[in-house]
Amino acid sequence: MSVVYKDCPPDCLLVRARRQGDIEKIFPGYEVTASRHTDYRYRAVVPRRVVAEAIARRLQSIDYANFKASVADDALHRAYAQVWGTMYRLQR
Repeated sequence: MSVVYKDCPPDCLLVRARRQGDIEKIFPGYEVTASRHTDYRYRAVVPRRVVAEAIARRLQSIDYANFKASVADDALHRAYAQVWGTMYRLQR
């Protein structure tokens, strides 16, 4: 997911995702729109307070020593591993 301040009121943030259902898992009850003409297909305008609370909850619940190993979804794990590889090469 990506969180930005774009095309929304000052007290809100735009939450964007590439996969259907990802926003709803973290922000249930908020309207998600879809567009094939944007880089992130799925988007929702969410109050800043709600975004901050969701992030804080996720941080407080971290119980893994290795993030990639904690991801059960095979497709998502492969994507994270590719990003990891790209960033690893960058640090060299």
